[in-house]
Amino acid sequence: MDLETTRLCAPSADLSGLTRSYVREAFLAVPDSVPEARRAITEFAAAAGATPNQLDAIRLSASEALTNVVKHAYPSRTGHIHVTVRVAGGELWVLIADNGCGMRAGRDSDGLGLGLALISQTTDGFSIVERSCGGTELRLRYTLPATVPVHTRLTPRARRSR
Repeated sequence: MDLETTRLCAPSADLSGLTRSYVREAFLAVPDSVPEARRAITEFAAAAGATPNQLDAIRLSASEALTNVVKHAYPSRTGHIHVTVRVAGGELWVLIADNGCGMRAGRDSDGLGLGLALISQTTDGFSIVERSCGGTELRLRYTLPATVPVHTRLTPRARRSR
């Protein structure tokens, strides 16, 4: 599948000149969406001042969370991955949500798998929330190095992805 067809909405509007900076996008829950969503997350994180080590951790944990949605959220239908990324109080927050069946151990599993343990090890904070409308939201938190405000650091490419 062509990557351009996996994005359900245009990249978040260019908000240059405003202090409100974020990414909010929806993708089809298919394997081809994982690299595109991961790229949107890591480009914003880089523009927000994440260190190279943090970018590696963000890339890995986002891949795990996005892949979990693709593999487990919609067992008998197609669905969407909802991605929100923003900076608040010197922290980068990555929210990855679905409207799927919720979290549960698989038939062939004694637990929720190694992916969540990996996410826990690569973030500064991590929570799983059952959404009131159905599905699951993973909230990943990374403490950014103290630098200038995010809206003054964004590159033109990162601004386009917001």
